[in-house]
Amino acid sequence: MILLSPVIPTAIFMFIFISFSHGNAKGWNQFRGPNGDGDAYDADPPTSFSENENLTWSSSFTGKAWSSPVVTDGIIWATNANEEGKYLWAHQFDWETGKELKKILVFKNPSPQFCHPMNSYATPTPVISNGYVFVHFGAHGTAALDLKTGKKIWERRDFECDHWRGAAASPIPHKKTLIVHFDGYDQQYVVCLDQKSGKTIWKTNRAFDFKTDNGDNKKAYCTPSVIKHNGRLELISPCAVATEAFNPFNGKLLWTARTGGMNSSARPIYRHGHVFVFSGMGSMSAIRPGGTGDVDLTHVTWSRRKVVPKKSSPLVLGNFIFMVSDEGIASCSDPLTGEVFWAERLKIKGQCASSPIHASGRIYSFSSAGDCIVFEAKKEGLSILAHNRLPNGCMASPAVLGNSLLIRTKDSLYRFD
Repeated sequence: MILLSPVIPTAIFMFIFISFSHGNAKGWNQFRGPNGDGDAYDADPPTSFSENENLTWSSSFTGKAWSSPVVTDGIIWATNANEEGKYLWAHQFDWETGKELKKILVFKNPSPQFCHPMNSYATPTPVISNGYVFVHFGAHGTAALDLKTGKKIWERRDFECDHWRGAAASPIPHKKTLIVHFDGYDQQYVVCLDQKSGKTIWKTNRAFDFKTDNGDNKKAYCTPSVIKHNGRLELISPCAVATEAFNPFNGKLLWTARTGGMNSSARPIYRHGHVFVFSGMGSMSAIRPGGTGDVDLTHVTWSRRKVVPKKSSPLVLGNFIFMVSDEGIASCSDPLTGEVFWAERLKIKGQCASSPIHASGRIYSFSSAGDCIVFEAKKEGLSILAHNRLPNGCMASPAVLGNSLLIRTKDSLYRFD
């Protein structure tokens, strides 16, 4: 399906260009990068890449893990697990050479919960903050490791949650705390931990009525975001049935919007005075923060189901939202109205569970079967710049450091320059 629209004015082109020019990130410390939005701004990674083109190094390692790599100060961290989930690791790699420096057995897990084959036992992405790397495996354990040595500083294995299909929500840093979601079949809550000690600062249960006794319809996998709206910090926390916003310092509930669905996994993004949230069942909503209590009738600007991904997160670039659906349909939309300007197939194999990234006007999208499509971030329609391929495909989202592209496939880590 292609929706045609008039030529975009020069002023908007200038706005897009300016919005892309924020300088290269100096580290990629969490899921979707330092701002949690998948935007590498004016970084300039290669457009074309393969095992024979623009490859700086590759490093293979066994296991099954969908977590993204994180990197800072010349060190890469990635979590891993064996397919049965009985061993949960953290790997440390050298940025320059790709050499594995350490393989740390973080947890032994004699009785793993069930994990759906589509998921893995090491899907949450680690976080680098304040000299620590925080690794999280859902109810199977959370730990703080020293960023340089890998020494375990603390661990927490006391948070109960039946994930039912496996954990996927990544922790996020806020100031000197770590915020973690536990939205399971049996329990649904958010916790905030002290980064230095691992002690609980606050824990808040989901406050709304799910209006179902079926725990399968209560679970979610979403990584939250902390935003600042009109001077107020809000922890935007999508889950099944609704999206909640909390005070990130004390866990107090600020507002609730019934955004519907279950299995939400896309990370919310704040732009244009709205947060864009996804239900996990193929719908999305644009919500104005700053409300109090139930805001369904007062703060939801628009919702839609058309060409909306169920797993991957969006990119909001200038005046446009770019997304790639599970089926590989790329689209461009208006963030203020939800109008779809265009939606076209990328002609890939597999599905797109990995979240796309942006750099210098280019969008990079990866499929589970190994297709790596690079297309232009523009309103006029799909313009593919490169169709790359890597063996075994990607479930993890890539990282960017300087002009380098760091990609984790199902069995290897690649750096392209």
